[in-house]
Parts: sequence; structure tokens; C-alpha cells
Amino acid sequence: MTTYKLTYFDIDGGRAGPIRIAFHAAGIDFEDVRISFPEFMEKRKSLRFHCVPVLEIDGVEVTQSNAMCRYVGKMAGLYPEDALQALYCDEALGVVEDVLHHVVHTFGLEGDELKAAREKLVDGWIATFLKGLNEMLARGGDYFADNRLTVADLKVAVLTGWLMSGELDHVPTDVVQKNAPLLTEHAERVSKDPLVIAYNASRA
Repeated sequence: MTTYKLTYFDIDGGRAGPIRIAFHAAGIDFEDVRISFPEFMEKRKSLRFHCVPVLEIDGVEVTQSNAMCRYVGKMAGLYPEDALQALYCDEALGVVEDVLHHVVHTFGLEGDELKAAREKLVDGWIATFLKGLNEMLARGGDYFADNRLTVADLKVAVLTGWLMSGELDHVPTDVVQKNAPLLTEHAERVSKDPLVIAYNASRA
């Protein structure tokens, strides 16, 4: 029997959030290793690219969260079989990674430097990416691909939830509504999906 071990920070969202939900949706048992930031800093240099999440499959280490999303998504029936719909799904996954890349670069900044960097992001890249995602969702309807829930929807919903949460200093909680109103409706739709509700219930 194949064994799976997923290592990520002790938070319910982030890059591992969609992967955890997909594992649960597939009914696949996996070891959900949640580490603190100090623990991550201690083991960081031992990781292949000094980052998480890391997925071990029968002890073999795999990196790159979007690759994990596709892999587990296929097992859970949350990834399109049609080539074009798979392309739409991958496009959304990639856009979220682009947003995260820019936001993560502001971590470690403080005071006025952090404020200036985040405000520049909100008016620049974050607005650009949100508007792009809004257009992509309009193309697909209620979902980003295949007219149904896929790992792309899970990943986008995790991102928009984070941006609207107030957890990011100097990122207004209405930034999604102002730039991508369809995404606020989308986040609500995803949160009410039976698969997501079941996962959240398992974490309660």
C-alpha cells in the first residue's frame, strides 16, 4: 500500500491547503505533518529547495505544490481529463503561485518598509492578478475549469480567503471585492461544496 506524508506549516490554508482537501476527497490516508516556523527554519537546509510543502510517496520526496495538486487532484477526481480544461485548471494554479511569490517576498519586512511594499503590491500585482482571475472565472462560469470543482478552485479560494482575512497587514480586506467581485462569490461557492464542508468537519 502506497504511503503518503505531507509536510507543511501548521495552518489550514497556504500551498498545502488544496492538497490536504484533495487527499481527503479521494479518501486516501496520509500523514499530515504540520510544523512551526521555527521548526521549518531548523530543517530548511535539509529540504531540496529549502521550502515546503514536501510530499513523500513511499519515502520518495516530491516538491512543487502545483505538481502535488495535479497528482492528488487526479486521484480525487478533482482534475480535468480534457486537455483544454486541464490547461484552464493549470493556468489558474499558476496565477495563484505568481501572487504568492510576490506576497512572500514582503515577509520579513517591518514598519514603513512593509507598509510601502504591501501598498505597492495591492495597487500593482495583486490588483492585476485578481482582475485576471476574475476574467478567467467569467470565461468558465461558476468554476475555473470543467464546469465543476477542481483543484484550481480550491487553490484560488484559499488565496482569496487569505487576502480577505485581515491577516496580511496593509492588505485591505475588500481588495478582492474591489478588483474581482466574481471571486468573492466563488469563494463562498467553494466553501459550501460538500467536499470542502466534509474536510472542514474532519478538522473540527
